[in-house]
Amino acid sequence: MRLIFLGPPGAGKGTQAKALAQEWGVPQIATGEMLREAVKAGTPLGREAGRIMESGALVPDEVMVGLIAERLRQPDAARGFILDGFPRTIAQAEALNHLLKDLGQALDAVVYFDVAEPELLRRLTGRRLCRQCQTAFHLVSAPPQRAGICDRCGGELYQRDDDSEATVRHRLDVYARQTAPLLDYYRGRGLLSSVKAEGSVPSIAAAIRRAATEAR
Repeated sequence: MRLIFLGPPGAGKGTQAKALAQEWGVPQIATGEMLREAVKAGTPLGREAGRIMESGALVPDEVMVGLIAERLRQPDAARGFILDGFPRTIAQAEALNHLLKDLGQALDAVVYFDVAEPELLRRLTGRRLCRQCQTAFHLVSAPPQRAGICDRCGGELYQRDDDSEATVRHRLDVYARQTAPLLDYYRGRGLLSSVKAEGSVPSIAAAIRRAATEAR
């Protein structure tokens, strides 16, 4: 199974990719996590990526393509993969096509997570993290027992800069301008399936399974 999960920030791609990758025995390749690890390590790439992500802009294509090429050549990706957060531009999609051709592989489907903007704002601006243990909470869907206090360690909860409403709206604008054209790109290649990504996690997972099965 070789899938791409497309959709705006907050659409739930990561949640579904993690569960389905485990179910199908393939790796979840999440560029966001790869970049955050580089930021945490404080490498030159990490510092550059950190500045870009804080502004809500996209990391340059050549950086992302290099990370993905390295990852897809690892042995565990030979049986399949779920790409979560990549590609984000037409140029990245074209680079991925060339990479997969070199590897003798082909995509099975591209699944688009369709979520209304008000719901995206609710999801993204409500997140809070613990400063000490980094446990995540959500003011609506998973609130802490005590406001502003982590249930696990008692640490202070805070809102990341990239979870503020202004930054979230900017991220959604960037997505609409630069990433949404991928829908037409993959639709034209007969690979695109749209899934309504509002509702319960199991119901969304079932819809993704149907889309992936039909594509094969």
